[in-house]
Amino acid sequence: MLLTIDVGNTQTVLGVYDGANLVQMWRMGTDPQATADEVAARLAGLVGIAGIDPAAIDGVAADTVVPATKRLWKQVARGLFGTDALFADKDTAPDLLDVSAYAQTLGSDRIVDAIAARALYGAPAIVLDLGTATNIEVIGPDGRYRGGAIAPGLQTSMNALVNGTAQLPAIELVDPGSAIGTDTVQAIQIGVVYGEAARMDGLVARIERELGCTATVVATGGFCHLIGPLAERVDEVNPELTLQGLRIVYEHVRGGRKA
Repeated sequence: MLLTIDVGNTQTVLGVYDGANLVQMWRMGTDPQATADEVAARLAGLVGIAGIDPAAIDGVAADTVVPATKRLWKQVARGLFGTDALFADKDTAPDLLDVSAYAQTLGSDRIVDAIAARALYGAPAIVLDLGTATNIEVIGPDGRYRGGAIAPGLQTSMNALVNGTAQLPAIELVDPGSAIGTDTVQAIQIGVVYGEAARMDGLVARIERELGCTATVVATGGFCHLIGPLAERVDEVNPELTLQGLRIVYEHVRGGRKA
């Protein structure tokens, strides 16, 4: 079995795959100050509760946007499962995705999302990764990575609004159910939640005009279940897209089963 690890700025998402089948998925807070022993103990507990034999996990694939955690997860993989973690980046499997159109360093999570979207949904495709930041990835009709967009994520926008305004309370991010708010809480939910859905639709429309065609739009990330159904241009909601990308990269590099 394969353990996949997507280390984000706020949350770390982990998944165990048996072939192409996701057996278990967990989320834990990202803590760059944690020790390998602490993380290993917590992960061992999760694996045990799920009834998974740690000895059955013989591969680990990861990506991280927090450089300080890379060494930590290498130690966890070696200590807990006796294997070296494969970290995905632009040089790990360059034949899976042509990223030459992007002039600067491209985050590993963005690369993995694009690889998964192309492999699972074909081209053209657009990924909306709705997490701490909202990342948009664009795969053109020719299957090449065209570029994308980055914006503050839903919770980041909410925190900025609440922290920058004296009298606004912290508010749960849920579907407000109406586009016209009858109290302050609902009004903020409309602005933040429906505003994000409308922003996704607007950006997808602009991207498709530039591509000259429509694309399959996939929502992933921590807020995909909230925004995906509210955005009119989302075709697929796939919370494990990044983990699937890590699986695809691992199997390609290590010569395992096909995606």
